[in-house]
Amino acid sequence: MGTYAAVVLAGGAARRMGGVDKPALPVGGQPMRDRVLAAVTDAVPRVLVGAADAVPAGVLVVREDPPGGGPVAAAAAGLALLDADTGMVALLAADLPLLTRAAIGDLLNHLDRETPDTEPTGDRSAPASPAHGGLAPASPAHDGSAPAAPAHDGLASPPRSGGGERGPDGVCFVDTDGRRQSLCGVWRVAALRAAVDRLTVERGGSLSGAPVRALLAGLVVREVAWSGEGPPPWFDCDTDEDVRRAEEWAR
Repeated sequence: MGTYAAVVLAGGAARRMGGVDKPALPVGGQPMRDRVLAAVTDAVPRVLVGAADAVPAGVLVVREDPPGGGPVAAAAAGLALLDADTGMVALLAADLPLLTRAAIGDLLNHLDRETPDTEPTGDRSAPASPAHGGLAPASPAHDGSAPAAPAHDGLASPPRSGGGERGPDGVCFVDTDGRRQSLCGVWRVAALRAAVDRLTVERGGSLSGAPVRALLAGLVVREVAWSGEGPPPWFDCDTDEDVRRAEEWAR
């Protein structure tokens, strides 16, 4: 398992929770964003994108441009702080209070696997296969978009003639309904930077309001179903009820 960086996105408006600083809400006596940062203590560097009064020692803080510009703008701001030779990055929402180091290790191991994946073929709209480690083109994610489509025998599509196979650009968890949790994943930095550059051009120079699925379109993604012990690490808190559920799990 190689070294990796971590970018934690904490700039959301939390409209369904009255506009509170959601990542600062406590779960198990600790702010959600600190729990996420604790799951990646071995990442170098750890970058928090968003407003924060206090963060753990060694964590870099940056704001997206413009502030409140959404997860893609935030991801771009975080990636800009990584060294040119950084190979992998955990790209994480700050509202994942049940995330663990074991879960991050599972993702890193899947990204390091030598098994080739097929080239992406397009977007998807149906739930993914529950099989552990399915491979498929990037599509909907943690940002509330549609679920992902089933993989056939673990592959998104048949290999292209002439040797069209390649390793995955990233790995992420899928939930029990097959929805891809793209902001609970580990990605190759070069692939994400290329995607940021592409999308910036496509959107006329601004990433404000861009959806995660647009950033990841065309990337090859290895999907991972959580098979470890404990609550699902991809569980995100979008409502007060979600926070209460996470609090019960964290006890």
